[in-house]
Amino acid sequence: MSNNSIKNRIEELREQICYHERKYFINDQPEISDQEYDQLMKELERLEAAHPELVTPDSPTQRVGGETTLGTSVPHREQMLSLDNTYSPDELYDFDQRVRKALPDQPVAYATELKIDGLGVALLYEDGKFVRGATRGDGEYGEDVTANLRTIRTIPLRLTPVQPMPTVLEVRGEVFIPRDQLTEVNQQRTAEDQAPFANARNAAAGSVRLLDSTITAARPLDIFIYTLGYADGIKIAKHTEALTLLADLGFKMNPHTEAHSSIEDVITYCRKWTTNRETIPYDTDGIVVKVDSLQQQEILGTTAKSPRWAIACKFPAHQVTTRIEAIEVQVGRTGVLTPVAILSPAQVAGATVTHATLHNEQELIRKDVRVGDMVVLERSGDVIPKITAVLTDQRKGGEKTFRLPNHCPVCETSVQRSEDEAAVRCVNVGCPAQLKRHIEHFASRNALNIDGLGPALVEQLVEDGWVRDVADLYALKQENLASLERMGEKSAENLLNAIESSCNTPPEKVLFGLGIPHVGANVAELLIDHFSSIDALADASTEDIESIHGIGTQIAESILYFFAQPRVQELLKRLKDAGLQWAVVPDKLAGTSDSIFAGKTFVLTGSLSTMTRSDASKKIKERGGKVSSSVSQNTDYLIAGEAPGAKYDRAIELDIPILTEEAFSEKL
Repeated sequence: MSNNSIKNRIEELREQICYHERKYFINDQPEISDQEYDQLMKELERLEAAHPELVTPDSPTQRVGGETTLGTSVPHREQMLSLDNTYSPDELYDFDQRVRKALPDQPVAYATELKIDGLGVALLYEDGKFVRGATRGDGEYGEDVTANLRTIRTIPLRLTPVQPMPTVLEVRGEVFIPRDQLTEVNQQRTAEDQAPFANARNAAAGSVRLLDSTITAARPLDIFIYTLGYADGIKIAKHTEALTLLADLGFKMNPHTEAHSSIEDVITYCRKWTTNRETIPYDTDGIVVKVDSLQQQEILGTTAKSPRWAIACKFPAHQVTTRIEAIEVQVGRTGVLTPVAILSPAQVAGATVTHATLHNEQELIRKDVRVGDMVVLERSGDVIPKITAVLTDQRKGGEKTFRLPNHCPVCETSVQRSEDEAAVRCVNVGCPAQLKRHIEHFASRNALNIDGLGPALVEQLVEDGWVRDVADLYALKQENLASLERMGEKSAENLLNAIESSCNTPPEKVLFGLGIPHVGANVAELLIDHFSSIDALADASTEDIESIHGIGTQIAESILYFFAQPRVQELLKRLKDAGLQWAVVPDKLAGTSDSIFAGKTFVLTGSLSTMTRSDASKKIKERGGKVSSSVSQNTDYLIAGEAPGAKYDRAIELDIPILTEEAFSEKL
């Protein structure tokens, strides 16, 4: 065969295989036998092996393999927003009233769909070929998991051509594992002496984030595409029309999506699936309601986190009855003692639950929880175990009252009780339990993101004396780690690389990782935006800190107390010497002092045509400005795109200067 003939045959085989994969995996209508499919694939593999220069990323042979780039952050074409939740028909009526108030005298239709309980992802296609897949992340940036998503047979590597064909397309979907197949996976894991997955959501998320795509390929992952995120060169009027287009392009769509002309029909749909949720072979935790008209969606706009044109109606939590066998006390990273109920194993929403927090001593007394009590257990949002009621009428007289001890169960130090807060604390800063929790927090994804430093390894490092505070992590050697249980040379090398990489973590995440009480991720970002460095924050007064919008006296006093401690000052010096990012990198501040954006607060509303709102926010911050989600007296400018929402009216009311997109671009 000539080179041209070989190239044509390879392309013909790819088209045939992609067609039959769609018929088998997506349409459930196979047209050829497994043997015939295998013959086509083997011929393609043989030709590509002989002509590697003709191999392309969208070839069916390339589903498994390629470099896994976990930890790499990539931008979404459009922000992936979360949804507000409702739990009752009354709240759905309220949602409908808000929509109709914003769209006076306009007919409103809704689209409803099942809310799949899995891992949300964004899939990017260019010229009909799958080029990138990412997790939701923070909504603006996600983690690159392309190599692992390629292994999912229901994700097309090349799209079915339609007219007109979008040159760039980003779609959103939910990766999941069917319940019966999760059972098989867990049986295999148990046989291999591995811990079973707690639920299908954890199994899907864990499988997509594996470092080895060949293991991902062996997992029974599936996907439903639920919306069109971005499309270049296509005009669509309705969400339901977009779903039809996505089906035509070859994506797998959930068959239970419906259109409704009234909120009463939506509520009927919700009630039907509340009753029938167990009849489908995958986990769902509610339904999603969307305004069908895309033009009306634009008018309604979004809040900082959620669209005003969509809402999730969550199913009631699963509940079971079980017994409290014992109550144990856990010590957190800030020294707080938390009572935890040890339960008779109970199956709740597909997971075996053996523990549930009792929060604090006051809650323990208020509910009169006793060892031996029968209790009602639910998983809040089908995730977090929660005791909702104590069945006092089932007591038999042998139940025992429990109170938190007067001494820390780990270090025996006297605990501190205060009338100002519910928490009971161990005040020994050297308490091993606090140290372990603090290291876990420091290494967590939202802080220093040290991959591989989990609770079991932290336990070993502390117990063996290798780590006495978080700064010791940066003095670890490979020979120290390799001697630990289940820690070989390769694992030790990977961990040391992750620790070294954490030195590039931005200062707001370092500040969050320090674990200052009341300083969460958002507060840490506000503080670094204002002071630009951890040193400047450490030298700040209460008045300086309280001057930041959104930060009050409690946070300011907590920060001052933290930095005033000699042991903290020594720890910070060692972390700084280890090379952690202590200040905003110079290029982020370059040119901001004389910028017209410096120190100004901006709010965005409506849709922008030349950039996404996340891009606009990034450009403002790079020039020293701040971006807020709401209009107030502190707002300096409102940037108004097409179809601005209520923020526009509020800005006019407060006489805030309004910039059009064109004027904003000129200022940039």
